[in-house]
Amino acid sequence: MFALFLSACVSTVLDVDAKATRPVPAALVADMSRKSMSPSAPILVRIFKQESELEIWKRDRSGKFALLKTYPMCRWSGKLGPKKQNGDRQAPEGFYHVSAAMLNPNSQYYLSFNLGYPNKLEAALGYTGEALMVHGACSSSGCYALTDEGVSEIYAVAREALKGGQGSFQVQAFPFRMTAENMAKNRSNPNFAFWSDLKHGYDIFEVTRRQPKVSYCEGRYFFDKEFAGGDPRDVLAACPSASNAPDPLVAARMQSDRLAMEGLLSAGSMLSAHAYADGGMHPSFRRLLERNGQSALAKQTSVTSVPISRPEAALADPHSPDE
Repeated sequence: MFALFLSACVSTVLDVDAKATRPVPAALVADMSRKSMSPSAPILVRIFKQESELEIWKRDRSGKFALLKTYPMCRWSGKLGPKKQNGDRQAPEGFYHVSAAMLNPNSQYYLSFNLGYPNKLEAALGYTGEALMVHGACSSSGCYALTDEGVSEIYAVAREALKGGQGSFQVQAFPFRMTAENMAKNRSNPNFAFWSDLKHGYDIFEVTRRQPKVSYCEGRYFFDKEFAGGDPRDVLAACPSASNAPDPLVAARMQSDRLAMEGLLSAGSMLSAHAYADGGMHPSFRRLLERNGQSALAKQTSVTSVPISRPEAALADPHSPDE
């Protein structure tokens, strides 16, 4: 079960002013040591909307990424699918890279970091929006909210990795964990082709535990391609020839999942996609909202008691099967 970040509200001005320089908690440093990681080692972040979870991965002494910790997200907005225009309330889906300049110690939601939306591909497709963040509290209008205590811990881990020499860390934002079953459930969704592209990057990381190289051409994501002459300058133009073959282990994983998805669909299994009124909330926070009400949850998730955004919509989200 997830450890919830529901500690008492911080009250001193000194403590609030120092929030961006707090050290990584000793317990998490100890976890790093047990997992052969150092606080300054590179990180990678994965976000899953449907599961309302954020993962921090860290490179260990083997040179591969290993899971450090999974955080329950308190709130995200919109529906499954990418953000396309300003005001659509959609939280972004895609691959992003966060540098030190994108960390915001003065966020109105305690601490935050900017995802960098729109990225090069999204900008070329005409998508609009700005200041799409991972931040504290339990309120979202196109962002991912982790609670103040949760984002404080994530911010510290990211800060130390960037200070350690990582130029930027990759954030992979997905609609759901990209299993064959979830892909089958969403086969009729108009975003399925886009999600299939994202799944390639997901599979590379799942198989190799290394950060996939991100490229864009033909108005799509491509991963781990070595194009003749370098990455295309025109994101919407046809892709040049690639000089490298796909990783056979990744290709085998993708083929296995395709066959599993086709098997589920041909068997006529009862597969229903998850629907949202306006975003989701991790079940742990949802239970607290149902039990204690929005004012109590606001106090538990924000040092300034930021109101829970659209609590009725959060409660309208269908329960996940494992609740």
